[in-house]
Amino acid sequence: MRALLLFASVFTCLTAMSVAAEPQKNWEATGFKNPESAVYDRASGAIYVSNVNGDPMSKDGNGFISKLSPDGQVIALEWVKGLDSPTGLTLANGKLYAADVDRIVEIDVSKGEITGRFEAPGAKFLNDLATDNTGRVYASDMVANSIWLLDRSKLALFLQSDELDNPNGLLIEGNRIIVASWGKMEKDFSTKIPGHMKTVSLATKAITDLGDATALGNLDGVVAGEKGYWVTDWVSGGLFHMSPDGKGTRVLPLSSGSADLGTGPNGSLVIPMMKDGTVLSYRMN
Repeated sequence: MRALLLFASVFTCLTAMSVAAEPQKNWEATGFKNPESAVYDRASGAIYVSNVNGDPMSKDGNGFISKLSPDGQVIALEWVKGLDSPTGLTLANGKLYAADVDRIVEIDVSKGEITGRFEAPGAKFLNDLATDNTGRVYASDMVANSIWLLDRSKLALFLQSDELDNPNGLLIEGNRIIVASWGKMEKDFSTKIPGHMKTVSLATKAITDLGDATALGNLDGVVAGEKGYWVTDWVSGGLFHMSPDGKGTRVLPLSSGSADLGTGPNGSLVIPMMKDGTVLSYRMN
């Protein structure tokens, strides 16, 4: 029995160390214009990065999408132009989708061309995007405390509630949405109480806290990890590991502006640094 208890203790310590160990940098790409989101396309072997290139809520026509190789080489800085202030990205059915202030833009990745624009009447600031296993696209509206749903070219309001605490990052997990909240936000985007993780039932739209409601940070992107989730903090900067029961641990210090991360090749993480104009890739343990 004592041997079993000792083994369990050692195993627990090793597991904790594997989660808490600092990620190792793979590469750093430079020259971007307020990069906000990154997504890896396994089919084409490319990484796509959204560039706000100015005010994130401005419809100025300056925004564009960059295309990178898996090792961080910039294939085309302005691969697709003609967007306003693109933020969140997701892939579905051979198309790349970009949140663009108050609409979602559809891009044919094989041609590098915009093939559709879907308006979200009344939306204030569409931010992150996530796709379910049927190809439907969900979009957070951080300012309006809303989540929108694009289903077969129809974009409609899915949920609006102050309980979302200004939702930013989205991740579809089974029958629920994992939400990385910014926190209850003032007009200048500041928060007296930073955000934490929440869940939304796809069936009932019920909103619950992931674990307790302990404030974690001004959360931006969220992706699934081997034992929980990886989450970025935009204001303070940094990468958190979030356990399934909602306990967060900062595993990587980063400068302010660490934005909507994506999962890259071989389980790596790709993190746009919005203020620095760089994109970072880290190997995870």
